[in-house]
Amino acid sequence: MGMLKEFKEFAMKGNLVDIAVGFVMGAAFTKFVSSFTEGIVAPVISLFTGNINFGDLKIVLRQGVPEVLGPNGDVAVPAIAEVAVRYGNFLQAAIDFIIVAFVMFLIVKAVNRMKKPEAPAAPAGPTEDQKLLAEIRDLLKNK
Repeated sequence: MGMLKEFKEFAMKGNLVDIAVGFVMGAAFTKFVSSFTEGIVAPVISLFTGNINFGDLKIVLRQGVPEVLGPNGDVAVPAIAEVAVRYGNFLQAAIDFIIVAFVMFLIVKAVNRMKKPEAPAAPAGPTEDQKLLAEIRDLLKNK
């Protein structure tokens, strides 16, 4: 029973709960940004680039071949799938990442600005070396 109690204490720590909430909100925000990029940013970029769709950007390594049926209706030549590097999806994910990273930067910056500035630390007393030097100085003044 001790391990279950220890796990409960660990799971209920404030930092872990904060991280979990941040993770869920981040996942939802990422979906929001992806929708924004696909629905608003990509069409605007497509307008300026001549109707290029990010999803269609690819480098074809091997052309696909459609299935060919024989006279009896049976498959004479099986279909071969296209092999392509779809870099357009990567570009869209990169745009999503940049937007999410920038918004997170702005949020962290705003939170840091709202935090109360820490009071300056009280000056520490003189160190042993400083005390010794002060004693030497005082002795030299008296002579």
